[in-house]
Amino acid sequence: MIVTRFAPSPNGPLHLGHAFSAIVAHDLAKARGGRFLLRIEDIDGERSRSELIAEFRADLAWLGLEWEEVPQQSSRLAVYAAAAERLRAQGLLYPCTCTRAQIAASARKIGPDGPLYAGTCKGRPPDPAMPAAWRLDVVEALRQTGALGWLDERAGPRAVRPEQLADVVLVRKDKSTPASYHLAVTLDDAADGVTLVTRGLDLFSATPIHRLLQELLGLPIPVWHHHPVLLGADGRKLAKRRGSPSLAALRQAGEDGRALADSLRAGRLPAGIAMGESLHIEP
Repeated sequence: MIVTRFAPSPNGPLHLGHAFSAIVAHDLAKARGGRFLLRIEDIDGERSRSELIAEFRADLAWLGLEWEEVPQQSSRLAVYAAAAERLRAQGLLYPCTCTRAQIAASARKIGPDGPLYAGTCKGRPPDPAMPAAWRLDVVEALRQTGALGWLDERAGPRAVRPEQLADVVLVRKDKSTPASYHLAVTLDDAADGVTLVTRGLDLFSATPIHRLLQELLGLPIPVWHHHPVLLGADGRKLAKRRGSPSLAALRQAGEDGRALADSLRAGRLPAGIAMGESLHIEP
């Protein structure tokens, strides 16, 4: 059975981009007789606001979506810690004390999310006086797994290419946010039985890391479906931090959520919103 999910973080209200993503995941599951899950990703330190969770549920119901709710991330901290310890025992994690400024200054390549880490701390003796994140040694990880591939429903079969990867953080310096997105989402999708990972094209470049973690941790391998993202008038992806109009505001203003959902399905977008179909994807 197909199982999809929508996994928002309660650090700001949902906007039209979230609505589109939830609708894609919901409709793919329902069209194939499957299950659509809601998972709240609430381990973003002090930024998480528990009062938004009820608002998220109200937004999805207003759009006419039906879902099953699974455990929130905050209930799974022990699972994340155990997985990190397993990777350490395999010799695959190393401590990193670099700041963002240091990473930017030493980066040899810019990735979709900014400067790629150059491996500055790899092989250095750790300094116990410095707070450290723990990074995945991608070269060693791929040596252990061998060649890997994955399948996207829209882009077709893909290969995990070492030259496209950097040593990502799996355990953060900030103890209030113990696991990185990469580690938490990979473990969550496996625990929730997700078979089709639906998310925006902006996360396409993260998928090889997730496929690598699945192999290292012996997790099931889903199929992926990376959908277009919605762009604002400035040509950038809609985002909470840039004040994109919230679903809650539209709902409270009396707009028809089901009609909005049908318009998004049909590609009829509000003024100033565009469909960002083609982010750069290397062959």
